Amino acid sequence: MGQLDNKTALITGATSGIGLAAARRFVDEGAHVFITGRRQAELDSAVAALGENVTGIRGDVADLDDLDRVFTTIAARGQGLDILFVNAGGGAFATLEELTPEGFDETFRVNVRGTVFTVQQALPVLVDGASVVIAGSAAASKGNPAFGVYAATKAALRSFTRTWAAELAGRQIRVNVIAPGPINTPGLAGLAPDPSQAQGLLDMLAGNVPLGRIGLPDEIANAVLFLASDQASFVTGTELFADGGQAQL
Repeated sequence: MGQLDNKTALITGATSGIGLAAARRFVDEGAHVFITGRRQAELDSAVAALGENVTGIRGDVADLDDLDRVFTTIAARGQGLDILFVNAGGGAFATLEELTPEGFDETFRVNVRGTVFTVQQALPVLVDGASVVIAGSAAASKGNPAFGVYAATKAALRSFTRTWAAELAGRQIRVNVIAPGPINTPGLAGLAPDPSQAQGLLDMLAGNVPLGRIGLPDEIANAVLFLASDQASFVTGTELFADGGQAQL
């Protein structure tokens, strides 16, 4: 018997990394999982890798028409939505001197605007007692050079989470943030200026983690599962750090 038997979940940005690991964990625990991604080829590959009980929907969370299609598809299944993991997002290194208006706007467009309207459009299909998990970051609690805009978007989501948890408490909908530290994902490695420097970047980030290593996507998926499941039935409005102690020590 799985922790998510007969549950329906949506995970955005689930074609790789943390999103894909969470989708695999949810499927293993008995859920039917809808996943989204912006690129059809990667989405098809993720669906094939996950096997049964998965539905892929191509879409950009910052595009309202795409979001409408996602939730129309979920509503048509007739089961509602028990779990929403808003995972889609990203960022890039840029110091204050290097920052451009275009880069600033794009990071806020995807991370903040995309998350806000994903949650808003999910409201009609979220069942009472549902769990919403927002992808935050331990970076929002630290002063990391060249990562200010990304950190600011995640701090904004932390604030929204408190508000949404209060607004949705009457429906017993729980809203929480998962705050990973550096995790070994294609997205993180891709922040290196050159592919040959990726391992150096990961090693440097690991040096800032008290446990002495970067995390694995499956480790974050386990924490997301906790927040999504009935194991966290009395947890709302909080931020769960899965960062090897980076933000606390």
